[in-house]
Amino acid sequence: MIQILDAPDNVVAFRAIGEITKHDYKKIMAPAVEQLVKQINQINFLFLIDTEIKDFTTGAWMEDAMLGLKNLGKWNRAAIVTDSENAISFTNGFSYIVPGEFRGYKKESFDEAMNWVSNTAKDND
Repeated sequence: MIQILDAPDNVVAFRAIGEITKHDYKKIMAPAVEQLVKQINQINFLFLIDTEIKDFTTGAWMEDAMLGLKNLGKWNRAAIVTDSENAISFTNGFSYIVPGEFRGYKKESFDEAMNWVSNTAKDND
């Protein structure tokens, strides 16, 4: 399941718990992302992964890819918050291949991630 998290007006933030399906992306994530693009013409995105990567269905991964591709030129900042070192490394390398900035954070750094993604962090490098 994906839950919408409270976030600044220029950010969409989500939490993944339990099994994540195609429906979660289509009915929860995509509409929120589309609304943010309509409001500010860019995407500042935070995703707290509070489940195992194996809990994402194949359909969820396909929708994740489609969400990213559909809005390819709109990505500004994306923070993936997880305790998976592999996911953090993958996220940190993503900025080299797609537009926008992507950073991985440990769960203990959730507030730092939210500050960075909302562009309120003091270290905006």
